[in-house]
Amino acid sequence: MASRTPSRITKALLAPALALGVTVGLASAPASAAVWNSCDQWGNTSLNGYTLYNNIWGSGAGRQCVWANSGTNWGVWADHPNTGGIKSYPNSKKVINKTITSLSSLTSSYNVTVPSSGAYNTSYDIWDTDHDYEIMLWVNHNGAVGPLGTPQGSVTLGGHTWNVHKGSNGANEVFSFLRTSDSSSGSVNILPILKWIKDTKKWMGNETIGDVQFGFEITSSSGGLDFTTNHLTVSSG
Repeated sequence: MASRTPSRITKALLAPALALGVTVGLASAPASAAVWNSCDQWGNTSLNGYTLYNNIWGSGAGRQCVWANSGTNWGVWADHPNTGGIKSYPNSKKVINKTITSLSSLTSSYNVTVPSSGAYNTSYDIWDTDHDYEIMLWVNHNGAVGPLGTPQGSVTLGGHTWNVHKGSNGANEVFSFLRTSDSSSGSVNILPILKWIKDTKKWMGNETIGDVQFGFEITSSSGGLDFTTNHLTVSSG
């Protein structure tokens, strides 16, 4: 089971102001000349309504560089050692800032290209504004990685069947939904998942959903591996 750090998003937000950015290496962006790239530990930028983070937050990390043609077409090259513990979560974030009951829709589509080696998951990371709750939706995973908490059975929601885990990292509750088969593309209806947690399981109340992140939670990628988000959409109503 991969260890988790609740403060990784806070670190990514605060680190630039605290001058903690560190250049950890240099990798070439794809041949289609990216409009932005960064090898800084906390490198981030905003593109067409999405915020991108390099977000190397775990201990024992190696080199990692992120590139983006837009907020919805981006990728990362990472060379993290073959050791346990999550090293990074490069991601693209869309701010929502609506309560669950005020949302009429919350959907996303994804298309990724991921390596056949390494240890990682491709996941949505959904936070309430107070960071009391973290909802992870794993659409694929590889290698020695696992969710926090204990199994809660399986459920079919939002167009997929998931194995559900529930736990705490000491700072917030974590609800992890692991797709029962790996997928490199598809769409997710996120709102029914949030309502199931709130109304069916009563694990949380009418929280304000702060943002929806999508990215790659990387534990190891020895030798340098490429992770690409070919296309991403996050829409709310």
